[in-house]
Amino acid sequence: MDPLQELYPFLHGQAKNPQRERTALLESVRQKSAESRNVKAQFFAAHEEALVSMAAALAAVYQRGGMLYTMGNGGSSCDADHLAVEFMHPVTTGRPALAAHSLVSDRAMLTAVGNDVGFQHVFLRQLTALARPGDALFGFSTSGNSANLMAAYRKARETGMMTFGLAGMQGGEMQASGLVDHLLVVATDSIHRIQECHVTTFHILWDLVHTILADRRGDLRAEVTEDALRG
Repeated sequence: MDPLQELYPFLHGQAKNPQRERTALLESVRQKSAESRNVKAQFFAAHEEALVSMAAALAAVYQRGGMLYTMGNGGSSCDADHLAVEFMHPVTTGRPALAAHSLVSDRAMLTAVGNDVGFQHVFLRQLTALARPGDALFGFSTSGNSANLMAAYRKARETGMMTFGLAGMQGGEMQASGLVDHLLVVATDSIHRIQECHVTTFHILWDLVHTILADRRGDLRAEVTEDALRG
């Protein structure tokens, strides 16, 4: 018998066997953790160069004094909040806070726009009021097809923002539209594996951005010192 069948014996006209159920649960843990590791390994092997390029582009936004805006729906809204907090409140000592704002954090704004105009406008309306050329927009979507994200990406293109995204499956409209300047797609249909990979990716991205900015600050200090010595 397939050990996973023990999790749902009622579907097969059987009673639960506690020991078999535990065996099935342990096997489920092993299979899911192995799948999670494999998805991440394949993703980073395929996209490591693109991830470094994404980090360099976001670091350039910050170096020019730009602001990062994040967005997502459902579980991806939690990722949007998380990424903004990572930059605003760095957990590593000595790393500076960098300007970031989650477009999903204002409940009154979301419900006002969603009720009065429509849910697909909830991020667009905020960008219209807040965003400036040279700012950055970062979206999360497991499918890549969220209408409110795509409306915001179109606005970002009109505004002159740099756009970033993490998607899953085949990338959806985020991939097909060409509106996302730096897009990484986790090529699996498992929502859980996509989201797990997204979290790992933006943690690495955060670290890379700070490393790049620290290196550039070091280069700038060296140039200033050389100028002073020459003077």
